[in-house]
Amino acid sequence: MVVIAHGYGEHIGRYERLADRLVADGAVVYAVDHVGHGRSEGERVHITDFEDVVTDLHTLDETARREHPGLPVVLLGHSMGGLIAARYAQRYGDTLAALVLSSPLIGRWEGAAQLLALDEIPDVPLDITTLSRDPSVGERYAADPLVWHGPFKRPTLQAIERGLAAIDEGPSLGGLPLMWIHGEADPLVPIDGSRAGVEHLRGPDYVERTYPEARHELFNELNADAVMTEVAAFVRRS
Repeated sequence: MVVIAHGYGEHIGRYERLADRLVADGAVVYAVDHVGHGRSEGERVHITDFEDVVTDLHTLDETARREHPGLPVVLLGHSMGGLIAARYAQRYGDTLAALVLSSPLIGRWEGAAQLLALDEIPDVPLDITTLSRDPSVGERYAADPLVWHGPFKRPTLQAIERGLAAIDEGPSLGGLPLMWIHGEADPLVPIDGSRAGVEHLRGPDYVERTYPEARHELFNELNADAVMTEVAAFVRRS
């Protein structure tokens, strides 16, 4: 069973291709829109404490286990979902079979501090070319009414900074199998900043895959099929 945690401003509907691939490979997939995202309730992209989001995800996990008892659970988090998944693994790692972090917002991320230093956070749309080398990905993102297209909320940025600190101050994952995937040309969550967080978390059972020229959304990149094949192989052996 795979539980997916999506990224900032988006929704889980953008992961249908990945879910279909995992299901075709024999997995059961569960996911939910985080509070303030997609079809979930709450002020848009307003998160004051990521510990609460982790607790929400644990409720989904408990539901999945009731419906499919006995299946090992692999948690997969992308971008901000990587922050949520990493913190989840620190809190509930003994219940997981493995963890997959895709372009995870962990370690060092200067974006939050830079925006918080401003008197007013600018309402500048995301540069859709940062998502993928495939132009159609950005075009669909820009036209998606369930995606948040407005500015960051200050409380959310502050919560991100606290979440990063909590992971940094929390334990390593010990023997929990961990796979880290990242685009080497990711401008939104630069790979070097995430590496610091991964090095803190990882134990001896560790797989790293980085992709030259790939941008932020590896499951929507030009080489997405190859990425998903590697992730599915890791999930299978876990």
